[in-house]
Amino acid sequence: MKSALTPTVAIYGNSHQNPYLGEIAHLLHLLRRAGVHPVVEREFAGYLQRSGIILADDEISSCPPPKGMAAISLGGDGTFLRTARWIGPLEIPVLGINTGHLGFLSSYSPAESAELVGMLCGGDYLVESRMALRVDSPQLSLDFPYALNEVAVLRDETASMLNIHVGLDGQYLADYLADGLLISTPTGSTGYSLSVGGPIIFPGLDAICIAPIAPHTLTARPVVVAGHSCIRARTTSRAPRYRLSLDGVSFLLPVGAEVTVTRADFSPRVIRRKDDSFASTLRRKLLWGVR
Repeated sequence: MKSALTPTVAIYGNSHQNPYLGEIAHLLHLLRRAGVHPVVEREFAGYLQRSGIILADDEISSCPPPKGMAAISLGGDGTFLRTARWIGPLEIPVLGINTGHLGFLSSYSPAESAELVGMLCGGDYLVESRMALRVDSPQLSLDFPYALNEVAVLRDETASMLNIHVGLDGQYLADYLADGLLISTPTGSTGYSLSVGGPIIFPGLDAICIAPIAPHTLTARPVVVAGHSCIRARTTSRAPRYRLSLDGVSFLLPVGAEVTVTRADFSPRVIRRKDDSFASTLRRKLLWGVR
């Protein structure tokens, strides 16, 4: 067993890493050589072992180390969100290595492993605190009622639209007749929210975006509200139920069930290089200035 004083890094990933197995093995080697103990999430560890990567028994765990110096997410932004869910309220900062697609959160390349390990061991990085949302409903009991990107109220597998009655801090805001409604953080503003016409919000802003999905009325537009807002949504429809999604994890609720969305009482943390910025990520990922 490693000493309690040994620096530890939690590692989470998806099982679509076949082209990157060599880089992942090299990353583990670099961490061990630097005196850092890797702790790999059990399901991901099973995939790596079946793929020929050897892990010691004490390098595999269902739970992240509570005092880990950092966590590494291997995958795309969806995997980063699942990593944040695995970390939960521990507030261990997460470094995203992108083996997926666009990668706003997982913005670094597996080819940069040596540089990234040196950065982690030297503490030469920035940590950004991000807003998370909490969801409460009398009809729903969740082990992890939080979302880093967005809370989505969606119609179930039916053509019937939803009527979503929204209150803001105890005051009536609007009724949205639409396919659904997104309540997103600044982190989520470059995800689903962006695809439905929501604004890009810099991560440091204390704000929440409410955006309808395919609204029946063209004048129903996204609105940005204060980060301390309390948002209540009650849904009616011809269908008997609707879908509530927290960062893509879905639950079914009966029509009429109300959900309350507020800011979470903890802040997920994202690791960035000192020479990186959200503005440069936008330019790179959205191809701004490319003709």
